[in-house]
Amino acid sequence: MKRRDFIYLSALGTIGLSLACRDEETPVEPTSTPKELWIYVGTYTSGDAGSEGIYLCRLDMATGTLERVGVTRGVPEPSFLALDPKGRYLYAVNELTIFDGKQSGAVSAFAVAPRSRELTFINWQPSRGGAPCYLEVDATGAFVLVANYVGGNVAVLPIQEGGGLGAAVELKQHRGSGPKPQQDGPHAHQARLDAANRHVLVSDLGTDKIMTYRFDDKLGTLTPGEPSSVSSAPGAGPRHLDFHPNGRLAFSINELDSTLTVFSYDGTRGALTALQTVSTLPDGLTTPSYCADIHVSPDGRFLYGSNRGHDSIAVFAIDPAGTLTFVEHVTTNIHWPRNFAIDPTGTYLLVANQKGNSITTFRRNAQTGRLTPVGQPLEIPAPTCLLVVPPSV
Repeated sequence: MKRRDFIYLSALGTIGLSLACRDEETPVEPTSTPKELWIYVGTYTSGDAGSEGIYLCRLDMATGTLERVGVTRGVPEPSFLALDPKGRYLYAVNELTIFDGKQSGAVSAFAVAPRSRELTFINWQPSRGGAPCYLEVDATGAFVLVANYVGGNVAVLPIQEGGGLGAAVELKQHRGSGPKPQQDGPHAHQARLDAANRHVLVSDLGTDKIMTYRFDDKLGTLTPGEPSSVSSAPGAGPRHLDFHPNGRLAFSINELDSTLTVFSYDGTRGALTALQTVSTLPDGLTTPSYCADIHVSPDGRFLYGSNRGHDSIAVFAIDPAGTLTFVEHVTTNIHWPRNFAIDPTGTYLLVANQKGNSITTFRRNAQTGRLTPVGQPLEIPAPTCLLVVPPSV
């Protein structure tokens, strides 16, 4: 099954960033409480929303005001973004099913201007599978790992001198299916490295499994772990996971049955052991809803997950053993929350409303985990990914 309708753009064209007035300011040295943060916004450029590419925004940390600064035009379907560890290069999936005449998406590389954060296109490479939907740069800054949804596989691309991408050096194809119509075959949805840069956990919605691979950060190779996977409940559809700051817990959000699963994580073996599964939805809800994104707060005390259909952020408290306790559902100004992000200080949570064509900002209560909307949503067409630039880069 196709994940969505894709339009292939045969050429990247001219890419430029239109910036409002502050290009020549001297950058401020990052502090523990930065005055502002930069945010890149990935989007879907096909369809009727009118997105032009990758947007750049600025978040005022005192007020929570989010403003649009510019846009990098001509990038087809840049639905997920990642930075290298030093913030010098940005990488975007191009969520296509046909690239360069073959059944594949692509990954694009950009240089980041240190003052203006303007993006300059370097090159792109095939992702080796259709509809890439997630990518991550390893801790050494040497490789990009990409999950291909329609391709049902994970690929590793080397980062060359100057930030450009080389052809994939590794490809792991998944096999299998699940009981629901969306699970007609493997659908890799995320490839997540652990903090040690030692293991990659790949959430495969189509097979109801989270695959484990040992990662060689010198060669870029992937070796199946022991065990090589952990299974979710049939029809759950694991989509994304996030690690607890302590490194001993991982949390998976399951798209198709709207649940969260808590795992203990053995970093030596890359092994997951299920501890608890909870619903992300209110009791008795009968309308269709599909989970999307998941994040742990920087202090490790709260877990957040997004529901598309119910259109909410579900908030849970995390106790020292990892057990989740429901706190609240937040629905204000949320419409199909495909992605969201928590800033590094834990002050704000920002939601990308794909069908609402906007980004909503919430202030977090550090003691309760609860969210309060700040101002009015910022209009951005079809946002699908929020990449907050750490103040250290």
